[in-house]
Amino acid sequence: MKKNIYDFKVIIEPDELGGFVITCPSLQGCYSQGDTIDEALENIKEAILLCLEDLESMGEKVPDPSKLLIGSVLITK
Repeated sequence: MKKNIYDFKVIIEPDELGGFVITCPSLQGCYSQGDTIDEALENIKEAILLCLEDLESMGEKVPDPSKLLIGSVLITK
């Protein structure tokens, strides 16, 4: 059986209470956390896999992660 490889982008933010919150914008509601960035990254992998399993069980397609563009905007005030 051929396995698909997905390159999901994630956003990591420091949590006010300590640690880090991590989200996967390509998968609605897919987020996790960790005490360290490495732990948050490991935890989001599990969350992504669970989201993919849910999509498959509902017969929905996996969103194409290459459609997500991440940029930045500089503002001078």
